[in-house]
Amino acid sequence: MASAPLPLAAAPIKFGTDGWRGILGVDITVERLLPVAAAAAQELAHRAPTGLNSRTVVIGYDRRFLAPELAEAIAAAVRGCDLEPLLTDSAVPTPACSWAVVERRALGALVITASHNPPEWLGLKIKGPFGGSVEGDFTAAVEQRLAAGGITPPVQGVTARFDGRGEHLEGLRRKLDLSSLRRGLEAMGLQVIVDPMHGSAAGCVGELLGDNSLVREIRSQRDPLFGGAPPEPLAPYLGELIVAVKAATAAGKPAVGLVFDGDGDRIAAVDEQGRFCSTQQLMPLLIDHLARARQLPGSVVKTVSGSDLMRLVAEDLGRTVLELPVGFKYIAAEMLAGEVLIGGEESGGVGFGMHLPERDALFAALLVLEALVEGGQPLGERIRSLQSRCGGASHYDRLDLRLADMESRRRLETLLADQPPQEVAGVAVQEVVRTDGVKLRLGPSHWLMLRFSGTEPLLRLYCEGPDEERVAAVLAWARDFATAV
Repeated sequence: MASAPLPLAAAPIKFGTDGWRGILGVDITVERLLPVAAAAAQELAHRAPTGLNSRTVVIGYDRRFLAPELAEAIAAAVRGCDLEPLLTDSAVPTPACSWAVVERRALGALVITASHNPPEWLGLKIKGPFGGSVEGDFTAAVEQRLAAGGITPPVQGVTARFDGRGEHLEGLRRKLDLSSLRRGLEAMGLQVIVDPMHGSAAGCVGELLGDNSLVREIRSQRDPLFGGAPPEPLAPYLGELIVAVKAATAAGKPAVGLVFDGDGDRIAAVDEQGRFCSTQQLMPLLIDHLARARQLPGSVVKTVSGSDLMRLVAEDLGRTVLELPVGFKYIAAEMLAGEVLIGGEESGGVGFGMHLPERDALFAALLVLEALVEGGQPLGERIRSLQSRCGGASHYDRLDLRLADMESRRRLETLLADQPPQEVAGVAVQEVVRTDGVKLRLGPSHWLMLRFSGTEPLLRLYCEGPDEERVAAVLAWARDFATAV
């Protein structure tokens, strides 16, 4: 994903699917961030559930440039609302803030992060008292507060700090049998190679598993430039991890690669042959493990951009499946409303009913390893056995296409709304699904989806199909279709 040209003027303050993000120094400045933080804190206090008497707002931050300083700055904004800021004492994965909110019964959390966005971006995520991202009506109310004015000024003071990272890791230890997991990995002879992409999940897997011979980590040092690429768990950015996994396997030490995004809430993997595995492959594995091996209750929730293999595995095990728009907040709402086994999106976010109504890549990573130990097979073999058992396409890819300008985007949106394609790359469209964007179903486990990004001027093209060549042909067709409008 190429970084956008730096704009000449700040964009209006507008929340996307998970927070407010923009270019640091242009969109995200102290002067703009303080009133947003104050409005968010006021809304958290205003919406506090009955019986929640806390005045605490947890504040966390990732490893990006100026993130620690801006986190300290917004603590003053929270104090200005007559609330009590509680700041992490180091950079943390965003799920650590969600964990702290639930454990401490706080009003919510404000997290300085731009997640997987390019290095020049920064932003603010808001977590509610339940530990998950707030919904659209909440962020709309924050925007209304900003428009109305009257935001309280910041109040300087000494900010209380806590070990957010350590508390999160201790919580994960309580939820999983890590001693058995270590023994199982040793018995398999499986090496775990971790790539935190210079982000805030660095060091966590090694600390949890507690055995340096099992875990090797690359790109663990802080680098606010993330090596010159977005800290997003996609194959083009994982060359070093892929090489490391292939080398380990070739040397007779089969390996699995685990990768986290910049703020540790998204996960992907690399199998023993060096093949990239997104949550399109990891989710079916986790569904099978939790429903079949662990016998845990609940339904499966997926986004419309998720692989059909998720549905096929879930239905093979007798689980109901709900398909929602892209955005983990929709999944979190279902997790709060009913019994959910697992919920996830294709971009790497996975949450579990047994944990938090929120993405937690570290928890997901440990469960992936647990599933491999339970099945006694490395990752690639496990996924192939699932596909053989349940059917479904074996190839998926996504293309992010930057459009020429906003007028081009408007023309394309109008065309897709009024006259969606009836044929794609020589195959008739069987169904048009409008849950989010436009999804054109071309056959069993074969579809193309076009969806505009909520935080960047991008068109996201998703395709699942029977083979790599077909997926490439459909994405090429979609690229030509979009750029010709």
